[in-house]
Amino acid sequence: MGTPPAVPDRYAVVGFPVDHSHSPRIHELFAHQTGEFIAYTRLAARPAEFEAAVAAFVARGGKGLNVTVPHKEAAFELADEVGPEAESARAVNTLSFLAGNRIRGDNTDGVGFRRDLGNNHGLSLDGKRVLILGAGGAARGILAALLDAGTRELIVANRTVQRARDLLAELATPEQFSACPIPELRDHAPFDLVVNATSAGLYGDSPPFPPGCLAARTLAYDLVYSPDETPFVSWARRHGAGRAVQGWGMLVEQAAESFAIWRGIRPDTAPVLRQILPRRGR
Repeated sequence: MGTPPAVPDRYAVVGFPVDHSHSPRIHELFAHQTGEFIAYTRLAARPAEFEAAVAAFVARGGKGLNVTVPHKEAAFELADEVGPEAESARAVNTLSFLAGNRIRGDNTDGVGFRRDLGNNHGLSLDGKRVLILGAGGAARGILAALLDAGTRELIVANRTVQRARDLLAELATPEQFSACPIPELRDHAPFDLVVNATSAGLYGDSPPFPPGCLAARTLAYDLVYSPDETPFVSWARRHGAGRAVQGWGMLVEQAAESFAIWRGIRPDTAPVLRQILPRRGR
């Protein structure tokens, strides 16, 4: 009798909804590039089902999970130990299942964002003025990564300004970080980087942001990614942003960080990004 075929290590992305996720394709490309033997799937779980879904995945031999909305805060609470980025953000997007039934939680969103800015767009944040639109979970993930980025000024603008203030206080941000209501952006000079961390404009409506925050030097960055140009990107280009991009690069870079945590090798992201990037995605 021959040797039975090896069984690949099992990973998945868990969220709800999750059928749109590009993570299986990205990790398939990483595995092919690095020679790692893995199987990566999607796992749909409603909020009330999250812990049971994780436990069932582990019971079936799962090695790790990527965590997407709406479960990142729940994953933080579930983990027995967390990395420093997850501790700062109080959110987890990468679960690793360790010996002794222990769960490790990490957050690779922030480092993925910074790698995309620096490696793929050539933008250093040192001395720059940064605007983050929104104060929800998406903003939380990238704010924690910007605490030591050397920005000259960082403003979090939100419809409910108290929510932005609470977020900054919770993350113990430095003095150059501040909050303001969105209408007050009219009083500010254009920014070097404007990040859309809201759902405003996601469904075709014009984003309700003052266009004066944009200029020819501005990189407008939408954390949302779509096969088509997002409304935020369209709005930014119409109103004079020098560059306007979607979060495809962050998607790939944060996935590479998760892959490195699990497999001990960081794949080359550039060829993978070229393969998944839609023609109109940037």
